[in-house]
Amino acid sequence: MPYVFQNTGDWNGNDGSWSTFAIQIGTPPQTLKVQMSTSGTQIAAIAPEGCGSGDSVDCRKLRGEFFNYNDSTTYVPNLSNISSSIYHLGVASKLGYTGKGRFGFDDVTLGWQGSGGPTVKNQTVAGIATKDFYMGWFGLNPRPNNFTDFNHPIPSFMQNIRNQSMIPSLSWGYTAGNRYRSEMVQGSVVLGGYDAARFIPSNVTFNLGSTYDLGVQLRAITTNNSISLHPHPVQIALDSTVPHLYLPNATCDLFETEFGLVYNETSRFYWLNETQHAALLTKNPSVEFTLSAQGSTQEVKITLPYAAFDLAASAPLAPTPTYYFPLRRAVDESQYLLGRAFFQEAYLIADYDRGNFSIHQCNWQPTSQSLIVALHPPTNATTSGNHPKKISTGALSGAVAGAAAVVIIACVLLHIFCWKPRQVR
Repeated sequence: MPYVFQNTGDWNGNDGSWSTFAIQIGTPPQTLKVQMSTSGTQIAAIAPEGCGSGDSVDCRKLRGEFFNYNDSTTYVPNLSNISSSIYHLGVASKLGYTGKGRFGFDDVTLGWQGSGGPTVKNQTVAGIATKDFYMGWFGLNPRPNNFTDFNHPIPSFMQNIRNQSMIPSLSWGYTAGNRYRSEMVQGSVVLGGYDAARFIPSNVTFNLGSTYDLGVQLRAITTNNSISLHPHPVQIALDSTVPHLYLPNATCDLFETEFGLVYNETSRFYWLNETQHAALLTKNPSVEFTLSAQGSTQEVKITLPYAAFDLAASAPLAPTPTYYFPLRRAVDESQYLLGRAFFQEAYLIADYDRGNFSIHQCNWQPTSQSLIVALHPPTNATTSGNHPKKISTGALSGAVAGAAAVVIIACVLLHIFCWKPRQVR
């Protein structure tokens, strides 16, 4: 059966209000709130060093609570390089995100304590203090981790729960949820399947790539007034690890003109003052993203209301809560990316067994209930239902020999108990 990842019911983050999910690490278990990383392969948790004397008194709570490895009796440091358990995080490094983590192995359970979520022992965990990532994260990517070379891969959490048959396949369904709709829809994550009630199905399938697993062609960006904001198609990644949309400079220029945005060269943010914010709320534009697979004529369109871009940043990004537009100028094509803001209106299904994924517009029908659908590996399709299983040559020979033995024994018994008595009479 698929596992429905428990959201916390809370909204956290310093780059917007985001739905978070509960995990437990260590023995005794320490409960934390984390975000989803569609590119991450590890689990990262905020270490006690993540809050210092200059931080808010609520820093620990704001960052989703701490994981203190000293308080866990099952924690084992990762000493792949013998001298240290500190390694570079690597996540979102192409975007300029930096930081290191204290890596080790410990027991990890999904969901709140007592909820019965799956547990994996001796799982890779990184304790982080960097402010580049304000919240910890859960990596949905099932690829293994490597700390020395590619000859000694360490299975990811996703791979481990699949190996232990806790989920039916290496697949998941995800949407970030959003706080701006009247029902304040929480994020949704299903491991080993998806929630069919959360989206309007599209018929476009994308292949998982090597450079970016979740790579698509961004063909167009258009406002509800038919204003084009994207001059040329580009290859772009989808990644919920960060909130922003990293787009070409030419595209950012068109956004600036249409929405009255002003780029801050120092912070590299599009900050909004009260006047700009009020004007955009009044204008209330919507933006449509047109995506396709490379070389395909099939398209899927995802529409975001202005509310999806109406975010506020807090410390340490801004000294006081400040409105901003989650658009970033990409340095080069390696940074083109649609981040978490995009997933407020998009539902993504990734199927690593089949090597593909799909993107769908979220369904906001207020009466819709969860409809959890399991995804099974491709091999199950050939051995299930009314299709007969193929019998091997050895099994077939054994069956023939067994049948011959039964016939011989039957003939002997007939001779002894039936034919011979008749001859005597």
